[in-house]
Amino acid sequence: MPASSTPGKQGVATITRARLTNVGRSSSVWAGLLVLLAPVHGAQAATQQATAQQQPAQRPGELMDRLVADKLVWSTLIAIDQANRTGNYSVLRALGSESFQRTNSEVQLAATFRNLRANQVDLSNTLIISPIYEGAPTVTGGVLRAKGVYPLRPVAIGFDLLFEQNNGGWKVLGLFVAPLVRASGR
Repeated sequence: MPASSTPGKQGVATITRARLTNVGRSSSVWAGLLVLLAPVHGAQAATQQATAQQQPAQRPGELMDRLVADKLVWSTLIAIDQANRTGNYSVLRALGSESFQRTNSEVQLAATFRNLRANQVDLSNTLIISPIYEGAPTVTGGVLRAKGVYPLRPVAIGFDLLFEQNNGGWKVLGLFVAPLVRASGR
């Protein structure tokens, strides 16, 4: 079930083949979620330059090991879920790259995920199945992008996550997570 980006909305995933659409399209929700991805584009050149100095050169669009990508997605969504359950976003923020941490305070992260909390979206169910990716997760310039959906019922979870290589590991660079529901009458 591949996803496609909505034109003009960076990082906003609409799952088309499965006829899934985003829930709660209020501009304040999307503005908050997009804040997390905004620093990626400005910082990407600096990130690529720093990564090139730290690690061997990678081929553009290098495919990522599926298990590694799955574990990164699972752990990130669980970090969001636990932050939402406890109201403590310090661990989620600490999992981020330096630019992510500079751009996103704990208060900003709490505001960003306010609607997931308010709607009691349970991200822990993402642990029981593998994600369905829109294309294979790839590494370009030291940045891993994993975009896809967890086809849970009654509410699927869409995600678009960016990770930056850091000292042999991966740090969160950008986040987009949203509940999705099947379009009615289809």
